[in-house]
Amino acid sequence: MKSVLLIAFHFPPVQVSSGLQRTLANAAYLPENGWRPLVLSAAPRAYPRTSDNQLNDIPEGTVVERAWAMDTARHLKVRGWYPGWLALPDRWVGWAVGGLVCGWRLLRRYRPSIIWSTYPIATAHLIGLGLHKVSGLPWVVDFRDSMTEDDYPPEPRKRRVYRWIEKRAMRHCSLAVFTTPSAAAMYRERYPELPQDRFLVIPNGYDHRIFDEVEGDVAASPEPEPSRGNCLLLLHSGVIYPQERDPEPFFTALSMLKREGLIDAGSVRVRLRAPGHRSVFEPMLGRLDIEDMVELAPALPYREALGELLRADGLLVFQAANCNHQIPAKIYEYFRARKPVLALTDSAGDTASALRQAGIDSIVPLDNAQAIASGLVEFVARLRDRTAGIAAEEAVAQSSRKAGVAKLARAMNALVDTRSRPG
Repeated sequence: MKSVLLIAFHFPPVQVSSGLQRTLANAAYLPENGWRPLVLSAAPRAYPRTSDNQLNDIPEGTVVERAWAMDTARHLKVRGWYPGWLALPDRWVGWAVGGLVCGWRLLRRYRPSIIWSTYPIATAHLIGLGLHKVSGLPWVVDFRDSMTEDDYPPEPRKRRVYRWIEKRAMRHCSLAVFTTPSAAAMYRERYPELPQDRFLVIPNGYDHRIFDEVEGDVAASPEPEPSRGNCLLLLHSGVIYPQERDPEPFFTALSMLKREGLIDAGSVRVRLRAPGHRSVFEPMLGRLDIEDMVELAPALPYREALGELLRADGLLVFQAANCNHQIPAKIYEYFRARKPVLALTDSAGDTASALRQAGIDSIVPLDNAQAIASGLVEFVARLRDRTAGIAAEEAVAQSSRKAGVAKLARAMNALVDTRSRPG
């Protein structure tokens, strides 16, 4: 069986929302596609938060090397300050040293055929670049979303460093992987000199192993909140960024409908699970008099969060027009949950396109309170009379991470075949 070195900062026991699921799925499903995964990650001391909740999701027998690493913002801070250059390209740049040493050891011991590294921690690509250059192995760069844009990262010095890494990754990689068609198109336009077959789209998805397990638990205990009665629960699971997923127009729409007597806390409850930015959102809720309708809830372990999706009546998506080339990873879990979705996003973006292709048409602009109010009234009515659409079965099947890993395996097979072909 061929081996592939997977370089990923986010891996259990790190506690993050969805960042580690992509690498976990690779570790789980690559063996059935003829590839043995070798995981190079970071020592847990570098993680801001840890949890044992997904350690058991690492397949038994998987080789996992946790290289020395530190968090500049925590480990090198003196009196609340640390030099900014010690956090370039990111706070975990120290991981590059341990990663290169451990990675070289893994290359010598297991002789993998391919190196794969994944964003959003840019240092992972630095490690991938270094190991590629010393080994000559094909390098698959998993960008996921765009690494740089005209105004991202917002700090100019960091943006220059990111762009330096990006350019070298694009020049040296055998394959550049993105999660959306628009992100891949952006990079094709940015690097027109590169061959078209260097670009590959592998969307995010859901892990059917975990979902099947959680679904069984929910079936055994279907109603944890008997006090809800006829009150509908609308749920958003995950971080809500004040700019990229600004909820204020949505809050304004709720306030308008409450004042008009069209909804109240007895008929509709909104739960924002682990949204972050509580200090920003709480004053909005108070000012708009909807504190009784909107709950800012703390984070849950991953399986419990999936169970909550399955128990909700409707699910919410927030995505601004400036992120039209991105798709929140959670929408694929929404598809698998088979629940109606109300999307607050630009109709021209990749998120709206993915929803429409799945058969979901409840889509309103994120920044238009009046349109949100109208769409929300219609969505609630459709929930009540059970006519709200859910993802088509074909879309659910295609959104499995298992399908995405199989696509990656086929691409890696092609790279190895090309490399071994004479002449």
